[in-house]
Amino acid sequence: MATIYDVARLAGVSPATVSRVFNGTSVSAEKVDAVRRAATELSFTPNRAARTLRRQSSEVIALVIPDIENPYFTEMARGVEDVASEAGYSVVLCNSDSQIEKESTYLRIAMAENMSGVIVAAASDRTNLDELLASGRPVVAVDRGAAHDIDAVVMANRDAGRQATTHMLRSHRRVAYIGGPEDIETAAERAEGWRQAHQDAGLQPPSELLRFATFRVDGGRDAMEELLALPEPPDAVVAGNNLIGVGAIQVLTEHDLTPPRLGVAVIGSLPFTTLSPSVVTIVRLPARHMGVTAARMLLERIRGDRQPARTVVLRNELQSARRTD
Repeated sequence: MATIYDVARLAGVSPATVSRVFNGTSVSAEKVDAVRRAATELSFTPNRAARTLRRQSSEVIALVIPDIENPYFTEMARGVEDVASEAGYSVVLCNSDSQIEKESTYLRIAMAENMSGVIVAAASDRTNLDELLASGRPVVAVDRGAAHDIDAVVMANRDAGRQATTHMLRSHRRVAYIGGPEDIETAAERAEGWRQAHQDAGLQPPSELLRFATFRVDGGRDAMEELLALPEPPDAVVAGNNLIGVGAIQVLTEHDLTPPRLGVAVIGSLPFTTLSPSVVTIVRLPARHMGVTAARMLLERIRGDRQPARTVVLRNELQSARRTD
């Protein structure tokens, strides 16, 4: 079994630096990255660095999310923390960066530190919860389902994609869709809603207007540039999440196509933009309610609930852009 000294040697830092990294003490980003890479390569679980968690392990739950910088997940985390805190539990927030390796490390830590349960938004369809479930810990999936028989809280993703696209097709002829990675459930299902809306309208979904990118601002920017470069570009676009929407709008602004000159619908509330929200159609997602629901379900399992696994699907709300003509 690897030790803190093994990690230090591989990372080229002192054992004290390794300890500081896993205790959350201020360390340069370069050293943090080196230590975490070494820990992953050695399958090192920082038991010693998590002494404070061990003392209260029965009152700690882990929340593993793919992007802590996305306000959608921040809002979800707030809902989890509100419920957990009221019940006397602490929440350890783990950011996987949508990387299976980082996610696996956090799941191992949850087991090693005897945390009471885990709420996880899977990094991809390759997320493996087998070992965690075999340990007997309750697990609840959020935002994305899991290939396991566990509780889950998800959005009505196909409906969100269909609603946004149907609304745009009422006043636009060529409606594009930009989603996150195709192997992530939310991206694939919202794209399916985009296809369904075209079929409902008696139209063939235009494959050249479908783009899968990252769920980040740069993903929206890159895909929007590609769409505008087409021989026949779209006259509207559906952004598969909030950050994609920001990136797409940035590019449209640079091309003097700021909405409503080119129609935009965003699945999820825009976190930051210089645009008036009135010119963009929004499909609102109840992220905080998702966190609240997931935390309540997890606490029920921790307290001994043994009913069959449940999936809760949360509904969306469409807020259409105001007409300017």
